[in-house]
Amino acid sequence: MKNIFIIGFLLICHTVGYTQSFSMELWTGEVPNSLLTEEGEIQEQKDVLYIRNVRNPEIAVYLPAGRHATGDAVIICPGGGYRVLAYDWEGSDIASWFNSKGIAAIVLKYRLPVSNSIKVRHEAPLQDAQRAVRMVRHYADEWNINKARIGIMGFSAGGHLASTLETKFDYRTFDPVDEIDRINARPDFMILVYPVISFREKFSHSGSRDALLGKDATQELIDFYSNELHVGAGTPPAFIVHSGDDKGVPVENSLYFYQALKDHGISSEMHIYPYGGHGFSLAIGRGYLQSWTERLHDWILNTRLSE
Repeated sequence: MKNIFIIGFLLICHTVGYTQSFSMELWTGEVPNSLLTEEGEIQEQKDVLYIRNVRNPEIAVYLPAGRHATGDAVIICPGGGYRVLAYDWEGSDIASWFNSKGIAAIVLKYRLPVSNSIKVRHEAPLQDAQRAVRMVRHYADEWNINKARIGIMGFSAGGHLASTLETKFDYRTFDPVDEIDRINARPDFMILVYPVISFREKFSHSGSRDALLGKDATQELIDFYSNELHVGAGTPPAFIVHSGDDKGVPVENSLYFYQALKDHGISSEMHIYPYGGHGFSLAIGRGYLQSWTERLHDWILNTRLSE
């Protein structure tokens, strides 16, 4: 019996040692900007896996086979209006696609500002995104990732989080809890898919704005999180995809952000499709709309070659 136990233990260790996907909590010890409540995480599996009330943010790491690995990595922020995460639709399914191209993918399960377990609601998602970039850089050698090729990707409200990070990667909202928090949090590139960008009234997605800032937000806070206003020389290159008939998040979000990038000399690429609506994810079976992922892959290859 003892020998059987030892053999079984060794088999488990062998399997874990060669696992290509695993999850890690973002924070060691107490999560910054958090409150102790009885609120629990909710996962609801329908045709999409929806996650609410994230208490312990984490990353799910998906690594391609070593022979396929390009060294590129993308941290993925699923959307859901800052109220829920469309976790597989705009997260793990996207990670699988990246792995098929030899690109490491990290799905970020970030805290949602509508949670009762957060002190300052609008700061929590950004804190988690900053920490995710730092963790990937910290483990880059171990995960066969190039520290200078770590990007951030976001869908819808996740696109707002990604663009917030890209324009505020050095914005401090808490004191470092360990050495990881001293690592550079600037992503090297960004990928925005039907993103929420602006909270200005003209073309704002009011649901995301109210969830992140509250319905009585000051104009100062609204402007702070209208990311087209904060593009600067340090903002990384961007790849942007949107549909012209998006009724949920108007295409002006992408147009104004692209214009801001252009005005600051930031090399970027944008694809506006005439149809698709909102929330098309990989757009499988949606005609030539589904080619957006190949355009993305071409862009990633080009940015790599141009360095």
